[in-house]
Amino acid sequence: MTMKLIRGRLLTFLAEPQAADDGASYRFEEDGAVLVEGGIIRAAGAFAEVKAAAGAAEIIDHRPHLLMPGFVDAHAHFPQAQVIASFGAELLDWLNTYTFPAEAEFHDQAHAARIAGCFLDELVRHGTTTAAVYCTVHPQSAEAFFAEAEGRGMCMIAGKVMMDRSAPRALTDTPRSSYDDTKRLIEQWHGRGRLHYAITPRFAITSTPEQLEMAQALVEEHPDLHMQTHLSENHAEIALSCDLYPEAPDYTGIYEHYGLLGPKSLFGHCVHLSEREADVLSDSGSVAVFCPTSNLFLGSGLFDYQRYRRRAKPLRIAAATDVGGGTNYSMLRTMDEGYKVVAYHGEKLNPLASFWQITRGNAEALSLESRIGTLEPGTDADLVVLNACATPAMRLRMERAETLAEELFVLQTLGDDRAVVETYVAGEAVKGGL
Repeated sequence: MTMKLIRGRLLTFLAEPQAADDGASYRFEEDGAVLVEGGIIRAAGAFAEVKAAAGAAEIIDHRPHLLMPGFVDAHAHFPQAQVIASFGAELLDWLNTYTFPAEAEFHDQAHAARIAGCFLDELVRHGTTTAAVYCTVHPQSAEAFFAEAEGRGMCMIAGKVMMDRSAPRALTDTPRSSYDDTKRLIEQWHGRGRLHYAITPRFAITSTPEQLEMAQALVEEHPDLHMQTHLSENHAEIALSCDLYPEAPDYTGIYEHYGLLGPKSLFGHCVHLSEREADVLSDSGSVAVFCPTSNLFLGSGLFDYQRYRRRAKPLRIAAATDVGGGTNYSMLRTMDEGYKVVAYHGEKLNPLASFWQITRGNAEALSLESRIGTLEPGTDADLVVLNACATPAMRLRMERAETLAEELFVLQTLGDDRAVVETYVAGEAVKGGL
């Protein structure tokens, strides 16, 4: 196999940074390189050292840009690509007015394939190489998404949503059909290439108790799979969920009753958790997914990132775009808004921690850190190349930047897809042709 030596200013995280000067949490090489063969990282470190083991490898020189692991997005909806930036509604009205009509079109596999391609193009354009993705209720939407991701060699987590009430007829299944469709999709796609299936009951409002029992059965039958759903996004959603499940102690208690909590369970939003709910999520190892652009855009509330992490029973946290309630495909933009949400609570999120979160941190939250999120030898060669001088405003600001942390904060605060020079999926450059 042909080897590539990808050269740049190398940055990878070893642990979660505790402060902007936490040098022990990361490895940085001013002149670094990643040696790639067969889609796998064979070595990473100082250029001179890696080159010595590279033989006649092709050298791709990205200096003076930063070379990092590809970004990871822990929650997104590919069928909502055409409703991003829809005006004037909060969550439940937004779903009924914009999202459900758009999702009804995904019975058409050709349409689903087209939008899946456009969605993945945007991820790549913004430096994201892995995402946890919701499809529609239609099995063909999941088939189209997985086929497109497989064709690109991407590591993706996805699943067809299960929803048998509180939605238009064109978007509902039944408890039995949701189970049967999901089983078939798991057999067809999970573990194929770099694909992972997620059991995906949309949320308690759109699933009857009988359907959540089916989701529970699937989780018990496939304990290695991810489970993803929504939790505690806004007050109206919480109230309706608790009305539909009056026997539950709270919203989280619904999912708890049906055995849907666990280390591979991803709960989008978690904005308004009670202490009991946070304890239950922590005790089960479940993941709370922070979606700042969506929460701000829909007026849902402000996720208390630092409090959830510092409590006696801390939460596992991931960060995500939540496209299309979220307003941008960029994890840089996501963490820019995340910084502001954290600042509102009187805290600061240091830039090293932000970049840890969208690389190794999110990979750990998705239980995929052995394959993605770092530049460790033996992991998949998903990479992003970043230019902190990509725009005139960034270039002007960088004239006064003196540290790596400052450079990262410029990227986070002013960067977007223009700051992404190249994205590599399994060692192949994929942004340049878009």
